[in-house]
Amino acid sequence: MKLIINGENKEFTDNLTLSDIIKNLQVENKVMAAAVNMNIVKKQDWNSFITKENDSIELLNFVGGGWFYE
Repeated sequence: MKLIINGENKEFTDNLTLSDIIKNLQVENKVMAAAVNMNIVKKQDWNSFITKENDSIELLNFVGGGWFYE
């Protein structure tokens, strides 16, 4: 199955959940939010959300900001 993850083409086996993909990519400790085809998928639904061929997935990690002084 072909998926687009954060803009990169990836190949996976069929019938993977969003949670399976995150684990397969070894980013489970980094992903804070996920969107599939521009729709947010709640974290509580990652285990049951089945991805489909050509889905576009964005895995997001929040980074804190602050002031920068030279």
